Amino acid sequence: MSAHSHDRLPVWSWLAPLAAAVFLGLQFADVLPAQNGWLIALAALLLVAAVFASVHHAEVLAARVGEPFGSILLALAVTIIEVALILSIMLSAGESAKTLARDTVFSAVMIVLNGVIGLALLVGGNRHHEQSVQVQGASAALGVLGTLAALTLVLPNYTISAAGPVFAPAQLIFVSIVSLCLYFLFVFVQTVRHRAYFLDDVASDNSDVPKPKQAIVTASAIFLPLSLTAVVLIAKALSVPLDKAVDAAGLPQAVVGVIIAAIVLLPEGIAAVKSAAINRIQNSVNLALGSAIASIGLTIPAVAAASFWLGTPLVLGLSSAGTVLLVLTLYISALSLVTGRTTIMQGGIHLVIFGVFLLITAVP
Repeated sequence: MSAHSHDRLPVWSWLAPLAAAVFLGLQFADVLPAQNGWLIALAALLLVAAVFASVHHAEVLAARVGEPFGSILLALAVTIIEVALILSIMLSAGESAKTLARDTVFSAVMIVLNGVIGLALLVGGNRHHEQSVQVQGASAALGVLGTLAALTLVLPNYTISAAGPVFAPAQLIFVSIVSLCLYFLFVFVQTVRHRAYFLDDVASDNSDVPKPKQAIVTASAIFLPLSLTAVVLIAKALSVPLDKAVDAAGLPQAVVGVIIAAIVLLPEGIAAVKSAAINRIQNSVNLALGSAIASIGLTIPAVAAASFWLGTPLVLGLSSAGTVLLVLTLYISALSLVTGRTTIMQGGIHLVIFGVFLLITAVP
């Protein structure tokens, strides 16, 4: 992140969320027709613009609070979007959305661990040849992530109290509670007890960049929630055309989960790749692993509560192919970070796994 991005408020960063807000207001007032090809295209354009605006404002706030709090802030913002999208679709789709939470959470994990980390390692390795990460922090994050993923996405396939890849109510409640506990324990370790494990151990190219001015921070604090709200509401408005497009293309419904995860992770993915490009790979790893942990540790309890409220089953267990890809991803992630040194080799491996994930999702 360059220094000049902190000393002013770009016009597009506030114009995009305001334009999205006006569009949504006209739509909710029934001024705009509901089903119109041009309006759907405009909504998609405003969605992308709002996502990029949220990237900018989240980066400003992250630069102000410093690491690792900045990474946590962005991870929480992304998780809020993810939960809101899943819950809104669950409320409208009902029974047909019982696998949406699993598909979205699994897609989020695969996108951040393979797509985001893979691209960050590739870009950073290409520009700086070799980069360093804190082994202690990465191993702690991967330990939490592996435990959460196994408990929520694999274990439901092997329990027998309830039929199918679902938890019995008591099991779902317990797993939701321990997921929250593990997440908050990780945040405590990351921010208080062992904060040094998650900080750059070498000086980065932008270590002398000044913090943004208070006026810019205040503006970003206002426009970030506005941008995130616009992303949620526009994405919800596009959910019906998206479902129809997926059905018309003959693709599995799991593709909807991939698209939702890709939308909500776009801000974090951009920030992670940009950090790797300026030799701040530790920040990239913090963003990726932190968002994956938050995606499971916070999203699963939220959708579990919603499933109890709606009285609908919550399918969490992955298919055999999904389980294989999850185990492979966690194993390769550990190998990539265990030495504390990363190159383009690891980035290429992660991107290959990501490509296979996309293929298996579209063609099971």
